Amino acid sequence: MKSIGEILKELCGLSEEAIADGLKVQEQKGGQIGEILSQQKTISESDLLKALSIQFDLPFLPSLPLEDLNTDFTEKVPIQFLKKYKMVPVFTSKEAAIAVHDPRLFQPLDDLRLIFGWKGVKTVLAPYSAILSAINFAYDMSQDSAEQVIQDMHEEDSELILSEIEQTGDLLDETSDAPIIKLVNLMLSQAIKSRASDIHIEPYQNRLKIRYRVDGLLYDVLTPPKHIQPTLVSRIKIMAKLNIAEKRLPQDGRIEIRIGDRNVDIRVSTIPTAFGERVVLRLLDKSNVLLKLSDLGLPEQRLKLVNKLIRTPHGIILVTGPTGSGKTTTLYAALTTINNPDINIITIEDPIEYQIEGIGQIQVNPKVGLNFANGLRSIVRQDPDVILVGEIRDLETAEIAIQSALTGHLVFSTLHTNDSASAVTRLIDMGIEPFLVSSSVIAILAQRLVRVICNHCKEPYTPDEDSLETIGITPDMFANKKLYRGKGCPLCLHTGYKGRTGIFELMILDDTIKTLILKTSDANTIKHEAVAQGMVTLRQDGAQKVMDGITTIEEVFRITQQ
Repeated sequence: MKSIGEILKELCGLSEEAIADGLKVQEQKGGQIGEILSQQKTISESDLLKALSIQFDLPFLPSLPLEDLNTDFTEKVPIQFLKKYKMVPVFTSKEAAIAVHDPRLFQPLDDLRLIFGWKGVKTVLAPYSAILSAINFAYDMSQDSAEQVIQDMHEEDSELILSEIEQTGDLLDETSDAPIIKLVNLMLSQAIKSRASDIHIEPYQNRLKIRYRVDGLLYDVLTPPKHIQPTLVSRIKIMAKLNIAEKRLPQDGRIEIRIGDRNVDIRVSTIPTAFGERVVLRLLDKSNVLLKLSDLGLPEQRLKLVNKLIRTPHGIILVTGPTGSGKTTTLYAALTTINNPDINIITIEDPIEYQIEGIGQIQVNPKVGLNFANGLRSIVRQDPDVILVGEIRDLETAEIAIQSALTGHLVFSTLHTNDSASAVTRLIDMGIEPFLVSSSVIAILAQRLVRVICNHCKEPYTPDEDSLETIGITPDMFANKKLYRGKGCPLCLHTGYKGRTGIFELMILDDTIKTLILKTSDANTIKHEAVAQGMVTLRQDGAQKVMDGITTIEEVFRITQQ
């Protein structure tokens, strides 16, 4: 058998010096020469596996098939065994094999064959990341459903004493037999699989209800027996490091978990109600990458305009909309676009939702007196070029933000108003002088999120004229166009929608609108003028997305009705 060094020399053109360096490390610390060279980044993991495949005469698979993977093996083999030895059985309708990362682990490989009585099953080599994904996929798919765990629960289970367990490691590794721990873990992993943003645990007089918010709408998911309510809430409180004895006051905490290869940050809020504590968990999947401005759903013309606005040297850009309308995502996308080593960007947020490399982010902390206003005062002394204020909530914050904009800073912030023109009214209602608003605010972007039709079950249909009229589509606009809707399929949880996109209303404060603001703060008058200047309203943008086959008439009407 050729040595691994010789094979690597032929395969990657590895020099004698590189192998000599590796052998020195091997003498000092031991280990396999191939692994040492891979750790030193002299060769890639793929090079090492190709060399091992030549040495042991085994096939090398860069990826493993997960589509029709048989997960029956999960009942007999603990997940920890497979993760420790980096191997996984790959049974599909086409082939059967054991994927390994290191073919020299003969003993665990034989153990696996013995457990299942496999004799002639072939061995293949695969990258560690592919093996780990297959393991996580198999154990996630094979876990009992939360409904099953609830059915298996008995009255006496609610008396279980909950030990204070630090929640570390992968949730899929959790092997606890305590039904309540199992239920909470399954509830979390199912919510993440369903793309839920929130989990609501709601107590009523004779029942307990668990709902998930998916794409902005709440869906009933589970109705566990009422008697497990205190134990369920206590388990979540232990995970969030809250006081389980305090049931009369609202509490806030956070949990960090890992499910497979995804890190999830969970914010926990409890409040006392007449029938027990109500709990809401806000899920933030950290593996979700930050969106770029071009991914938000802005039409091309307005995208160019926004790209130009966010590079203005000074002024305020406001993003408005109700809670959960994607304002923070839009602001993060803007910051990521302009973020470069030449400028100093500092943010003050409540809470910090994503960490962005190269940006100073401050978390509001009312317990020590750090609110938006105080934080903003300190930021101005840090020589920033761009400032992001999470939200303008009061007169003091608004005044400092305006002063910062007038003294040469670009300020981004959010407001809770229904449309762009109402943001002007809100600032003036807070007590800001109209001339300060008109001289500092350069643009206001109002936005909403609409659900996107599921691509898998999308079908064309002809709507009636009344429906078209509700969102302002006239028959001549509709001519020669097909509108679509989703039939509903397992992929979109039978809703007909999968994912969301934004609809936008961008009001630029040009000279005409600035002059108008000095005369009146009436939102309708300002909006009327902006539309006359060519502003596309939220509903008009929604109607365009209906005609482009992105969303439906019902969805735009639901989101934009006044």
